[in-house]
Amino acid sequence: MTPVSPAMLTDRYELTMLDAALRDGTAARRCLFEVFARRLPDGRRFGVVAGTGRLLSLLRDFRFDDDALRYLRDERVVDAATVDVLADYRFRGTIRGYREGELYFPGSPVLTVEGTFADAVVLETLVLSVLNYDSAVASAAARMSIAAQGRPLAEMGSRRASERAAVAAARAASIAGFAATSNLAAGREWGIPTMGTAAHAWVLLHDSEEEAFRAQVAALGVGTTLLVDTYDTARGVATAIRAAGPALGGVRIDSGDLPLVAAQVRAQLDALGATGTRITVTSDLDEYAIGALAAAPVDTYGVGTALVTGSGAPTAGMVYKMVARQDAAGSWVPVAKSSAEKATLGGGKAAFRALRDGTATHELIAVSAGFEPTDEAVEHPGARSLVVPLVVEGQTDTAFEGPAGVVAARAHHVIARAELPLAGLALSRGEPAIPTTYRDAR
Repeated sequence: MTPVSPAMLTDRYELTMLDAALRDGTAARRCLFEVFARRLPDGRRFGVVAGTGRLLSLLRDFRFDDDALRYLRDERVVDAATVDVLADYRFRGTIRGYREGELYFPGSPVLTVEGTFADAVVLETLVLSVLNYDSAVASAAARMSIAAQGRPLAEMGSRRASERAAVAAARAASIAGFAATSNLAAGREWGIPTMGTAAHAWVLLHDSEEEAFRAQVAALGVGTTLLVDTYDTARGVATAIRAAGPALGGVRIDSGDLPLVAAQVRAQLDALGATGTRITVTSDLDEYAIGALAAAPVDTYGVGTALVTGSGAPTAGMVYKMVARQDAAGSWVPVAKSSAEKATLGGGKAAFRALRDGTATHELIAVSAGFEPTDEAVEHPGARSLVVPLVVEGQTDTAFEGPAGVVAARAHHVIARAELPLAGLALSRGEPAIPTTYRDAR
């Protein structure tokens, strides 16, 4: 099957709206769309922006190829004139947004898209599918990183997600503090360190556990990690040291009462002279299980299902809403949805993180009529500007893409998370770490 163009990873109504707008003459009207979350997942203190670099790479290839155009024509999704317009589609607008790795809160203008209605409306589904999933995983990963208290975390969730989502999850987890992934495609595509040795099947393949361990050490060296709980964990540890010697790199525990088992394994390893052998634990970990292991002699965590499903919040809940458009005279007019539960705030937004002695106090959002806000729109000592240009008149800033973009996002996340007040690091249910306030800059 021919690979699907990113342009077709969309909902039908994006194109039917475009079709109608071309008919009534509003397709060329300049508009401003904003991506934001009305609220954080229940009980969360902050969210983490992730997926921006992936989105920019996909936007570069956002084209309606011949197969896509044929499908749209044959299925009568749009009329022939709209098919002709789509054949030449290139995003020529401007996109600004939070840096990848940045923290966000309710109302934060995570991304703003400015362009003609035709330019901007067709991006909605792709933008939200990338940012909602990646940010959900990164937000969960950040909480796990906090719970780990500096101990390394490895992403191991590929078998609990779709094949492409697994790669995206590994990338998002890396940005939010994970040290490695088991996914080779993520390593190749995004430059993330990969890890992994053997599963229970390796032990079961051999006539004895010791034979399996000796074969693994012969192949991978004494620094490898041996999975010791296929049969009996205590016997497995003894067999591992007999096979590899006290210089064995590590053992992995994948079952049982992990705090108790980890303590027993550490004592056994030390008694056998393997004081430098590290202990890795896996088995359906989430941030709470990791937190419960804080006092246990664990060196590394491997996390799968909970991570790639957002640890109970599989989507960030972001929306893509029009907040301004130009009138016939070219002036920006704020527009907003007014229904009580899903109301939006019209106008362009600039966003700042207000700081006191290096600690965040609130999210400050300056509202203007359209797309004009700059750092000078707000005079607030100590405020850090959050919005940066990502695409300018169709030209993408490549610094946010590829492996280098992941490294930059990871570094920025460290800075942003360090600004949180202490209460913002809590895993318990609570309000957002800082409030969101608004200032009318019109």
